[in-house]
Amino acid sequence: MRRRSFLLGAATAAVAGTAGYYRSRIVETTPEVHYPGMQAGHALRDGASWPQPSAAYKHEVVILGSGVAGLSCAWKLAREGHTDFLVVQGPELAGNAAAGQRDGLDYPLGAHYLPLPSLASTHVREMLADFGIIERGANEARPYYDESALAHSPQERLLRGGQWEENLLPMSGLPEEDLAQHRKFLALVGRLHTQTGSDGRKVFCIPLTLSSRDPAWRALDAITFKQWLEREGYTSPALHWYLNYCCRDDYGAQYDVVSAWAGLHYFASRDGHAANAGEGAVLTWPGGLSTLLQRMREAITSKLGHANWLAPGTVVRLQETPAGPLVTCLALSAEPAAYTVQARRAVCAMPLFVAQRILPDIRGYGYDPAVHAPPHAPWMVSNFVMDGYPAEAPGEPLSWDNVVYQGKALGYVVSTHQLLRVARSPRSVFTAYHALSGQAPQAAREWLARASPQELRTEAASDLVAAYGEDFWRHARQLEITVRGHAMASPLCGYLSNPGLTALRDVDGPVLFAHADLSGYSVFEEASWWGVVAAGRILGQKPPA
Repeated sequence: MRRRSFLLGAATAAVAGTAGYYRSRIVETTPEVHYPGMQAGHALRDGASWPQPSAAYKHEVVILGSGVAGLSCAWKLAREGHTDFLVVQGPELAGNAAAGQRDGLDYPLGAHYLPLPSLASTHVREMLADFGIIERGANEARPYYDESALAHSPQERLLRGGQWEENLLPMSGLPEEDLAQHRKFLALVGRLHTQTGSDGRKVFCIPLTLSSRDPAWRALDAITFKQWLEREGYTSPALHWYLNYCCRDDYGAQYDVVSAWAGLHYFASRDGHAANAGEGAVLTWPGGLSTLLQRMREAITSKLGHANWLAPGTVVRLQETPAGPLVTCLALSAEPAAYTVQARRAVCAMPLFVAQRILPDIRGYGYDPAVHAPPHAPWMVSNFVMDGYPAEAPGEPLSWDNVVYQGKALGYVVSTHQLLRVARSPRSVFTAYHALSGQAPQAAREWLARASPQELRTEAASDLVAAYGEDFWRHARQLEITVRGHAMASPLCGYLSNPGLTALRDVDGPVLFAHADLSGYSVFEEASWWGVVAAGRILGQKPPA
């Protein structure tokens, strides 16, 4: 462990005065480790007993979960004038889009950016216009965005060979054969942005359900992304590393298990543009996507005229009764208390591995967890509060997104990058992302559950130490680690034809389902889509076919 050996003074060749100076600059950081939802999830899994309900409520609609899908559903209902609904928060407000704050510094605890939405993602564009993030032209090819929400330059860099390079796809110093393959792949992606299938639909679209069903293209779901690359003659190690990194970053799994259709979808589905930003721009905030969730909350409260639509508690049981869905919730406090909500419609806006625990028989909806459950990738999101900045390697300056070539983790983002200042903020937060994709998900979860805070700290800092060496620890003052054992569904081969997911997408009865799991992978556009679709069904609106 590099940090430990340094603290023990293993570098005996250093002069005593210098070693003493370095030790005086290092603050021993014991991480705070959080496992959001784990306690409640394990209690559901293990069949824990609950107190008898002491209160009962009635609403037309109850939405179970306050993540992107749940709040998107509530936003749509409120926007359309439907006011009688209740959102049961769940174990973590905002879910994977949550944020933290220390000493006035915001930072993400999960998702941290949103690509510019394509024209097909009308639901996202409507939201962004409602929140003032799209200032004009929401229905045009190039809307005008709030400048403060667009990721500022420099946006991304890659540490390779001891030097920071611009962009994440390695290009510098590579053989011409490799560069030719890079150009070939990028050209293919450019064509796929507008490629249509035999049914006239875009082959790769967000939301996923609007993509072409052409069997010739869907056949890509039967092989892995790595197999497809090899079949197409892509051999460049740098290109393979980059595409594997992208799968780990977006899906939490490596490209040798991710569906080839999903691997291409990552690049070809998003074709959003802006009137006031360059190609590939993204939207981000110091606290990541929590800003969007906060805007949703504010919009809902404004429409309803009160904030009582959001209730604390975690759902522990959902039963269908002649009067409609009956939900039992547990308010987690010093003295846990249970309450019930009787509703006409219920929206399960939670991961499917949780939904299967609260429904007596989810198989009745056409979904068998033993057969249809998508694999979920475990993640660590680690926030290092920095007092000043460590010395940089030569090359590109500190950027919003910083990635280490062949690094163990997924690099780190800088929370203060979006702050509009003349000079760099004296303090910052470096948010390190780590998808534990190098081992099977269950094995990774078991390690996360038993690892000590010190072991988690070593894992969390792997890319940062690779980038800065010992100097990193002279500036890191606090560390908060968020462990998400089931952070996101991963689109492995066959996920497009998963009959269980298809069945849940089509459910239109007293109980509805709304979560990114229905798409087989976790991004804002998909989660919000299913929330909006569920709201539309409640309002009697037919979803796009």
